Amino acid sequence: MADLSLALEGTIYSKEDLSLIDPIFMPCHVAITMDGNRRWAKKRKKSIGFGYRQGAEQLEIIVRASVELGIKALTVYAFSTENWKRAKQEVEMLMNLLEMYLSNKREVLRREGVCVHTIGDLSRLPINLQKQLAEINHVTQNGDQIDLILALNYGGRDELRRAILKICEAVQKEQLQWSEITEQTISSYLDTARWPDPELLIRSSGERRVSNFLIWQSSYSEIVVLDTLWPDFSPKDLLQAVVKYQWRQRRFGG
Repeated sequence: MADLSLALEGTIYSKEDLSLIDPIFMPCHVAITMDGNRRWAKKRKKSIGFGYRQGAEQLEIIVRASVELGIKALTVYAFSTENWKRAKQEVEMLMNLLEMYLSNKREVLRREGVCVHTIGDLSRLPINLQKQLAEINHVTQNGDQIDLILALNYGGRDELRRAILKICEAVQKEQLQWSEITEQTISSYLDTARWPDPELLIRSSGERRVSNFLIWQSSYSEIVVLDTLWPDFSPKDLLQAVVKYQWRQRRFGG
């Protein structure tokens, strides 16, 4: 599988590819549920860890492809609040993989103008991983090509719970009045407050559910489901999803 450092040396998309889309109507914020790593590995009689490692490599390429398309923010569902229910050995392997990924790719991401952020409750993550996340956020803070937002120990319902607690605390401290609470107020207390809601939500592997991902923010997102398992998810798949998005006429209840 291609490495990002190699992909960066050339152009991912051809002129013919780019002619399929209208740059004026590109989604600014795209969210992806990176699903299918385990199934991909099992189909090839490989370890689950091998599947996740291939998925991590693919994320690098999709970040670069997103930059070429002009996407400004990419949020990926990396580890959900429900993923803790998986076998202890698998969870530990995922935490180690995340830590290694952040350590190994930090400089490449910085060089390419990728600004790394996180959403979710990081307090439950291993201390070493929390340190790596803080470090990569600091090192890449000046990235101006794309925001890469890693959803870690993230769940849409938990995010709303945490936002409600913060709103209640603000009311208690008389920093906010109950009458002032609007949809915009709630959005401002969410993990994603600094970004617009995603216009496009992509799910790989053919599963047709939201799975507790950005449930407030995706209320009016266009959802594209592709059968491709995440480790096989290519720039062409991303392009296909964007083309499908642009074919649709977005409606907001009207």
